[in-house]
Order: sequence, then structure tokens, then C-alpha cells
Amino acid sequence: MRLPPALLRLLLLAWLCAAGLAQAAPALQVGSKRFTESYLLGELVTQTLAGQGIAAEHRQGLGNTAILAAALRQGQIDVYPEYTGTIVRELLHRESPADAQAPLERINAWLAPLGLKAGVPLGFNNSYALAMREADAARLGIATISELAARAPALEPGFKLGLSHEFIARADGWPALQRAYGLPQKAGAGLDHGLAYQALASGEVDLIDVYTTDAQLARQPVRVLRDDRGFFPRYDAVLLMRSGVDERPLQRLAGRLPEAAMIRLNAAAELEGRPFAEVARGFLQQAASAPASAAAVADAAPGLTARLLAPDLARLLGQHLALVLASLALAVAVAVPLGIAAHRLPRLAGPVMAGVGLLQTLPSLALLAFLIALVGRIGFVPALLALFVYALLPIVRNTHAGLQAVPDGLRQAALALGLTRGQALRSIELPLALPTLMAGVKTAAVTNVGTATVAAFVGAGGLGERIVAGLAVNDTTLMLAGALPAAALAVVVQAVFDGLERWSRGARPAGVATAQQR
Repeated sequence: MRLPPALLRLLLLAWLCAAGLAQAAPALQVGSKRFTESYLLGELVTQTLAGQGIAAEHRQGLGNTAILAAALRQGQIDVYPEYTGTIVRELLHRESPADAQAPLERINAWLAPLGLKAGVPLGFNNSYALAMREADAARLGIATISELAARAPALEPGFKLGLSHEFIARADGWPALQRAYGLPQKAGAGLDHGLAYQALASGEVDLIDVYTTDAQLARQPVRVLRDDRGFFPRYDAVLLMRSGVDERPLQRLAGRLPEAAMIRLNAAAELEGRPFAEVARGFLQQAASAPASAAAVADAAPGLTARLLAPDLARLLGQHLALVLASLALAVAVAVPLGIAAHRLPRLAGPVMAGVGLLQTLPSLALLAFLIALVGRIGFVPALLALFVYALLPIVRNTHAGLQAVPDGLRQAALALGLTRGQALRSIELPLALPTLMAGVKTAAVTNVGTATVAAFVGAGGLGERIVAGLAVNDTTLMLAGALPAAALAVVVQAVFDGLERWSRGARPAGVATAQQR
């Protein structure tokens, strides 16, 4: 098949960009989870290393504990902020209360066989807790989790829980807490932590899980229920890293973040809308012995224009385009032959269309999770494969439809003139089918521009980084700073392919056009 030269050059450029992104690995990869505090701690680690001349990259918002720990063991990241209780319960699967309070030396002895170590205690404990609206808790006389369990019959029938996805799933989360206290409530659907306080304030949910260093606790009329049975272990913030990582450059952060300081930094990002990197930079610019102060985080939040044109825009656009165009090139290479095979062998048409149609229905996050398990890594590769899967259907379907629309008489005339079936395909059928084929490629390209935003959930970068970060702190401006360039990029991509589609309609060989007119 002869694709337009402009499209070929575009796809070649995409492959070169993808190869460059895949091979450009900084000296140290810093990960973080998808909530405010983890973003901030990841930035503090990254900037602390950079300040000492150590190349580092922050791969922010990679997901939950399981994803980060797997990436750490596989060497895709080198260090990320974690909590001792999470390490003991989630990673080491130790359930006894004594183990949950183990000192760092013992935790490191348990981590050693995994090739990991924990170090650099940051200075604060951030435990899980449950919280209700203050007015409801006062009316019902609920101050502890035991009282929540005892008052269950008095709660309204519509009493609804808004628990985070990770809290619902983790070993030290809702299922174990429910058993420990005999809580009768059902977890229900998961709610992103960044939206929980807003949902609680608006009455959409009645109980949420919180972190004890959440900035919103000082601003919202909520009551944190006391863990009167001591279910939750200590969650002292540390850095979890591969055994080979030199932690000495990071010791500058040891003990520097008491709980009050961490709450202020969280507030600067979440309530004042300041970028994570800026908040971290303000903290690190202070004297080493000085605690974080309100003055360090008091600058006004940047507006939408500043967020849109932030220095990371070029990097995120490049990553986004590389994902879209590389996945599109891979899809064209596979889908066009599949469409041709479905046309030439009618018995294959049904199974092929059903197969690519089924792949199109897979939820994007579920597909990404499956591909992470399949390829054993996070980042560019699983995101590329997911986008490739979603690009298959429109290209296969339009290739098949374009070839089906070619008059059979033209095909027979070409064979009568002595052309082989392959020559007839290349010289007659594909040129006539090219406009329809290009329409399918355009549909796949525009769709993948939007779908590529989910790649940020697995550390593949792109404009979705801003959307995910904005979701984590419930910052509409930051979300728009990612969504608007993605929408603009979709419009540009559609315009480019509209031009290529018009070119394909006018680029058919004169003989073919004349024969078709007859």
C-alpha cells in the first residue's frame, strides 16, 4: 500500500520521538502516588537531588502502592515516598500489631530480600482516619469509630460512604477496619481522594477516609473519628528505595518535615492552588534549620494562562504526540493488512470485526492494568500498546469498507489486462479505497489524542499529567490546563488529517479515476 508521503514522514517522526523518549533515562527516577502529599514529597526529593548536581526526574502520580512497589522492584523507579505502616501491612503483609510498630532497622531487615530499603525519616506521621460532617457527628453523638458502629441503626437509610479506591482495597484499609470494629456499612463505589471533601460538604457522601495531614481538615467543618481500638499503625513518612541507591544526598530531608509543616505545604498546593514544584522550591530555599513557614508558601496561585503556558507544556505535548503518533503508526501497520485480509477472505470478516470491536469496549484503566502485568513495566510501553488497541477498529473497518466499495468490474478489468491480484490491489483497489481508509486513520488519531490522557496514570507522561494532578488536589484550573491543550491538539490533528484526506481524494491515478467514471 502506498500511503501519502506526508503521512509517512509524520509516522516516521513519531517513531523517532518515541524511541528517544524510551531511551532517555535520567540517572535517578523518583516516583510518587496520586495525592497531594505524595506529589509534594516527590518534588522535594527530586529538587534535593538536583540541588546537589544529581540528575533526577519526578514521575508523578503513578498510582497506588502496588504499582509503585512493582515499579521499584523492576528498576523503573529508584525511590518514592512511603509510610512505615503501609510498608509493613501492604508490602510485607505482616498483620500483627507489634510488627506494625516495628523500628526502621527491623523493617529494613524484612525488606532486604526484596532488594529494597527504607530510610530518611521525614519527621511526621500521616495516619488514616475516618471523618464525618461535624453537624451530623454532633447530632448523633459520634466521636469514635466504635460509636459509629454502635449508632449504625440510628443512621439514615441513605448513609453513604465515600472511601478512596486504595483504602477500599488495601490490607490495612476498609475490609480489615470493618472486621475489627464490626462496622455494618458497605463500602460502595470508590471516590477519588481529591474529591472526597467536596462530596462530603455537598452531602453527596456522609463518611470519608482522610489522611491526618490533609490540609482540608483545618478548613472544613468535619469531625475526625478517634481510632479508639488502635487499629491503624503509625504511618511515619520515609523514602522507600532500591538497595543500591545512595541515600546520603537525601539525608538533608531527614526530620525536616514536622506534621504542622507538612500540613502547611499541603495547604499551599491544595487550597491555594500553587504548583507542587513551586511549593517544594519555596520550602527548600529556606535555611536548613528553619521550619516551613507561611511566608514560604504565601504567593498567589497562578491563573489559567500561566498554568497553560507553564514550562512543562513543550515536554508534555511532545510526550502526548509521541504516544498518539507511534500508536497510530503501529495500528496502521497491523490494521490495514487485517482489513485487506477480511476483504479478500470473507470468512475472516466476521471474526476480525468482532475481535477488534471487542477490544474497543475494554475500559482504558482495566486495559492498562492488564498490559502492565503482561509486559512487566509501567510507563511508555503499556500506554503505547493500549492506544494501539483502541486505534485498530476504525482503521480495520474503514479499510474493509473502502475495498468493498470498489466496483467489482474494475477489479475484473485489471485482471483481464494481465495484472496480478497484488498489482490490482496496489494500483487500483487501494488508491480507490484510500479516502475511506484515511477517514478511519483520522478517527483513530483524534480518538487517541483524548484517550492518551489516561497514560499519565501509569507514568507515561503527556497532557494527562496536569489533569491527574488537578484531580488529586481538586484544582479545576490545573485540570483545564491539561484538558484545553489536549482538545486543541485534537482539533489540529483532525485538521491535518482532513488535509491528507482531501489530498488522497485528488491523488488517485488518472486512469483509475477515468475507469471509475465509465
